[in-house]
Amino acid sequence: MTHHILTTPVSEDQIRALGVADTVTLEQTLFGLRDATLIAMFDKDRRTKLDLRGHAVIHTAPNVRKVEVSQEAPAGYEPICIGTTTSMRMERFTRALMLREGVRVIIGKGGMGEASLSAFKEIGGVYLAIVGGAAALQTTWIEAIEAVDFDDLNPESLWHFRISGFGPLLVGMDSHGGSLFTQVQNDVRSRRDDVLAALGAED
Repeated sequence: MTHHILTTPVSEDQIRALGVADTVTLEQTLFGLRDATLIAMFDKDRRTKLDLRGHAVIHTAPNVRKVEVSQEAPAGYEPICIGTTTSMRMERFTRALMLREGVRVIIGKGGMGEASLSAFKEIGGVYLAIVGGAAALQTTWIEAIEAVDFDDLNPESLWHFRISGFGPLLVGMDSHGGSLFTQVQNDVRSRRDDVLAALGAED
């Protein structure tokens, strides 16, 4: 296991260097989106003014406060609580997000499925897992909201966060076909079979 500090945007080579169970801390830029954002982008073909190429996105619908535009709040919002939502609901958008928008890193909780794992392997991407319930902590890693797009979807807008020391995050799925979530499922299945066999029970 290796710890990596990555300043976004990142290259495919940097992503290919990551392996399952490595840890990552991100610096500089992170984009936030959620179900409604992705539906607008890909089901309704709305195009964003923000450049996501080589960047990381986090599955979130943040709690923010509208404020006067200032140097500290260039988008007119300040972060209150930036939580993370379950990623599997957004499984069908992974490949499109990577191909059309150039995203390299997805951050969320709970893992993603085989379609995402295939896209990570073919295109060069990674899934970074964050501990659920850690919103208060991860909000401290966000310095400011630099910009926002699709603000009619608020709070499921497309958010541009300026970050510092965002992590450590766990590499849950890598670009080589590795998945901690698959490993856990296989381990649980094996242990279940062993328990059933010891009890003389049939599956």
